[in-house]
Amino acid sequence: MDLDLMHWLRPWEFSPTLIALFILAGWLFVRGTRVHRVTLARKLLFWTGFVILYLSLHTHVDYYAERMFFVHRIQHLVLHHLGPLLIMGAYPGQVMRAGLPMRARVWLRDYRRSFSGRFITGLLTNKILVPVLFVFLVLFWLLPTIQFYSMLDWRLYRLMNWSVVFSGFMYWNLILDRRPYVAPVLTAKTRLGRFFQWTIASGSPAVLSPGARILSPIITMLPQMIVGAVITFTTTDIYPLFDLCGRALPMSAVTDQSIGGLTMWIPAAMVEAFGLLFALATMMRLSAKGRQKTGRQMREMRLAQQQLKVV
Repeated sequence: MDLDLMHWLRPWEFSPTLIALFILAGWLFVRGTRVHRVTLARKLLFWTGFVILYLSLHTHVDYYAERMFFVHRIQHLVLHHLGPLLIMGAYPGQVMRAGLPMRARVWLRDYRRSFSGRFITGLLTNKILVPVLFVFLVLFWLLPTIQFYSMLDWRLYRLMNWSVVFSGFMYWNLILDRRPYVAPVLTAKTRLGRFFQWTIASGSPAVLSPGARILSPIITMLPQMIVGAVITFTTTDIYPLFDLCGRALPMSAVTDQSIGGLTMWIPAAMVEAFGLLFALATMMRLSAKGRQKTGRQMREMRLAQQQLKVV
């Protein structure tokens, strides 16, 4: 195995689109830091996540991920959990918007107020869809048949990698939100109607309540831990594709599979536990500052809003 640094940094499959996206994101963040004051900690979080995402997607790490199951799982740990968590922990949205040219900022502001803009925003921040998609994509791409074809077809392979990256960004955007939460006003007459209205309507300004931000990582990590444990203790080769393509390291299929399952079982759960602790700290901070209203206060607020509408 060649350990030369330039060998590792060379793209296994060159993608001009990926290069353009990384350059654009970095350029917007740098421009935005000239407008907004960004702390050193936030800059470190952003650039650390930025670098490890690039290394996982566009270097020779990708070659080994295609030929070793445990490297593939480490790659997805970065793409789905760690990279998006670090970047979203830097709260780059406002900074990157400030990095846009003025005309683009005005267009984006007006578009977000339009029906299609509000619809897309609601879809990308839906409190039910986003956590479900976060778990579903990890488990879906691990199905042996799906894994077989996605690793052989470069188009499916890129779709797999990019889908877990985007779902990671959407999920951690909800969990790491530090803003207070006010529950939406539900106007439906029946319980079923209010339930469906609740699944669509988001809170304001944060989509999820502080409690939901704490509970969500617990719910999403459990199925991943269970599947990781099953893969770890399975004594048969359930992913023969890696033998078919030729393993990059001298390791048996069961050992490779066990390390990959263990990676999904423990390190991935630790990353989600960090997100849980961050959400817990957010709830304590909001409560200490009196910015998070109690359930009774929110009910009184909703009642007052309904009375104002009648008037």
